[in-house]
Amino acid sequence: MAEPDRRTATACFGGLLLVGAVLLVVDGMRLRGAAPGAVLGPEAVPLAVGVLLGVVGAALLVRALRTPPGAVAETSGRSWLRVSALVAVLVAFAFLLGVLGFVVSATGLFVAAALLLGAPHPLRVVGYGWALAALVFLVFDRLIGLSLPAGPWGF
Repeated sequence: MAEPDRRTATACFGGLLLVGAVLLVVDGMRLRGAAPGAVLGPEAVPLAVGVLLGVVGAALLVRALRTPPGAVAETSGRSWLRVSALVAVLVAFAFLLGVLGFVVSATGLFVAAALLLGAPHPLRVVGYGWALAALVFLVFDRLIGLSLPAGPWGF
């Protein structure tokens, strides 16, 4: 069986992301009942993720339609090594989440993923990763009222 070309695969993945976005938005709109004193309700995150997922899906579809048929992107033999390392980082995140807490574990996940995907400035990536993880922690813990694992340092 012949492998689909990148254009077809990109279009299929973009369409799949759009379907997922619609499902997230529909399910998110069904959630109601914010915790007393919470600024945002439980529907905020699924709606935001659904919208972002829809934007990415639409961008992939547009990219696939603009790519000439038969165009092949260059890939290296190290691609599988990089994907394997990303999977290992995700597994490590799952195991360390309860031990180190969300902020430290998520920072490690972000930094490792960014560096494996070719981020140019490692120190800047650590700062961005820490800020992103802390922001997500504050939004979930303080605004929405959903607690994330705090770890030994309380964050």
